[in-house]
Order: sequence, then structure tokens, then C-alpha cells
Amino acid sequence: MRNRHALGVATAMAIAVGCSNGQEQAVPDLAARGEHYYKNVCIACHNGDPTNDGTLGPAIAGSSRALLEAKVLRGEYPAGYTPKRNTGQMPRLEYLEPEIDAIAAYLAAANTDG
Repeated sequence: MRNRHALGVATAMAIAVGCSNGQEQAVPDLAARGEHYYKNVCIACHNGDPTNDGTLGPAIAGSSRALLEAKVLRGEYPAGYTPKRNTGQMPRLEYLEPEIDAIAAYLAAANTDG
């Protein structure tokens, strides 16, 4: 039974690799991945709808990649940026570094929806 399960997993992985074209995800998929992270991490403080203010964090739809990278990864604002709220409560979330482009894509799309 154990070998059959391992064979099934190996077969599924081989099919997935064989069907993949080896390219990065398309932009719509990037935004969908960003939405996943936004809705599972960011809404702890920001609104579920990024065009609205949250309980602790401001509306962030349309936030630039530079702002996200500075604030999420380094806990600072880019030079010359005026914060919407100057509370200093947002923690650094370095583990999101690989997803900054995806989150930025989602927030850019959220800024144009409506």
C-alpha cells in the first residue's frame, strides 16, 4: 500500500511537470497569488477590501512595489514618502519577500477595480 501511494505521488508530480511549460506564472495568476497572501496575512490589520481603511492599517490599494518592499521587508518608508498613518505598528514580514511582486500585482489590480 505504501509503495502504491508513493507511486501515485510520483506519477502526479511527473504529470504536473510534464504539463508545465517552465515559464513563470502569467500576470493574472500573479495577482491571484498576491490576493491569497493579502487575504491570509495583510487583513489582520488592513481591510479585506484594500481600497478601504482597516482597523489598524490604511487602505493600500495601488501601493507601489517600492513602498511594499520598504515597509514589509525593512519596516521603513521609501525616501520622500508621507505615511497615511504614522503609528509604527506594522511589523516587518521578511518571509513575504518572494511574494512582493504578487502582492503588488494584486494591489495594483484592486486599485483599478470598481
